[in-house]
Amino acid sequence: MTEESRTPFSEWLRSHSEPDWTAVVTHPFAEAIGEGTAGMRRYLEQDFQFVDAFTALLGAAVAAADTFESRVAVGRFLGLTVADTERGYFHRALAEVGGETAPSTLEPVTVEFRDLMDEVRRGQDYPLILAVLCVAEWAYLGWASRIAELPDGFVHREWIELHSGPEFEAWVGFLRGELDRLGPGLDEDGRARVLDVFRRATTLERRFFDMALG
Repeated sequence: MTEESRTPFSEWLRSHSEPDWTAVVTHPFAEAIGEGTAGMRRYLEQDFQFVDAFTALLGAAVAAADTFESRVAVGRFLGLTVADTERGYFHRALAEVGGETAPSTLEPVTVEFRDLMDEVRRGQDYPLILAVLCVAEWAYLGWASRIAELPDGFVHREWIELHSGPEFEAWVGFLRGELDRLGPGLDEDGRARVLDVFRRATTLERRFFDMALG
């Protein structure tokens, strides 16, 4: 057995997405969120533009999953977190910072990231869908879990809380576990396609933080 074959597939994907991965989880803008000093208006306005595409992507994961248990796990997260808690946060936070739910201008990286979500959704390939979901959630857990003390303001504090804690850790663990389960059964071309999507999503996450930092 080779070292590569003993490495969990999700960890193999992450390690082959450097240096962008580390740039995301240690990004100055993420650190500023943790300090409560990040300017959140443009960031949240642009991030809100992903909510519909991300919701549709989760729906595609429910449809494309290969087991009933997987469908239930994704469906539960979609109903309880994205459609309820996260949507409510965006509306309250954007009102607090004077932002808009439909800004007149979309940043290029916002358009590209939304296009990637739509691309894998249309393809209905479960491992590719998981790759995008895993990057979006695992990378955010990566930076949020580094924050030792939560800031006072709810805009920063609740954004961190949405992407940390036992429940979110379990969700990320599920996504990683699905990739780890399916990865060994993929042929070389299949693994390469998942890695390509994983890398593209990681690069877009870094560019999104770069945009927010200005």
